[in-house]
Amino acid sequence: MIILSVFTLISCKTIQTKRSIVGKEFTTESGLRYIITQEGTGARAKSGDKVVVHYTGKLTNDSVFDSSVNRGQPFSFKLGVGQVIKGWDEGVALLNVGDKATFTIPSDLAYGERGAGGVIGPNETLIFDVELLEIQEGPKPFDVSSKDTLTTDSGLKYIKLNSTDGVQAEANKTVKVHYSGYLEDGSMFDSSVERGQPLDFPLGQGRVIKGWDEGIALLKVGEKARLIIPHDLGYGERGHPPVIPAKATLIFDVELIDVK
Repeated sequence: MIILSVFTLISCKTIQTKRSIVGKEFTTESGLRYIITQEGTGARAKSGDKVVVHYTGKLTNDSVFDSSVNRGQPFSFKLGVGQVIKGWDEGVALLNVGDKATFTIPSDLAYGERGAGGVIGPNETLIFDVELLEIQEGPKPFDVSSKDTLTTDSGLKYIKLNSTDGVQAEANKTVKVHYSGYLEDGSMFDSSVERGQPLDFPLGQGRVIKGWDEGIALLKVGEKARLIIPHDLGYGERGHPPVIPAKATLIFDVELIDVK
């Protein structure tokens, strides 16, 4: 009974502390101010997550300059990689799914001295009402553990996951490909899957790295494969700073969507 009473007191204290956050303003070391206006119960957003938010952006005079709520179309982005202003990357990482918050973002965490688009003036402080709706699971590397690795004369390695009766990719035809690209340490540096936008390009004309021109030509529509591309068939000795290191072997999980 004593243990139960102590547990009950601890639980009550925890709940009270949690609830006391709502409605209070906090300021981070960077100068971002935020107020949690509604508390959710979902997962905490973290760097690298694809998050879906609703927002309304206002100037300090309370005039609205942008709103996903008014458009009826939530906004999604990858958190912590610079796809949005710094204040958003920092602020959304403070939220759990279901949280609503108001961010007051100083200009150095927003659009700075230049402003933006004739709408946001120089050195403008911005106010955003934000709701974290969802954290979407990103693409996962293909499971190739039971598949054979083949090597071409050029040094390209590839692993086919399946075979189809689809149209064969050929040079000078336009191919549509979904892909996710990884470094050897497993970190993903690019993904059409994450963007929801396959890549179209004419095959065999040097529009992509050599390993792609060669590797995609091995596939039929509907087939998936892993391409392991040595640096001389990728971005060479220099790489592609700051994303691709020098002499980097690249790993692409690809799916051929269409050939025209």
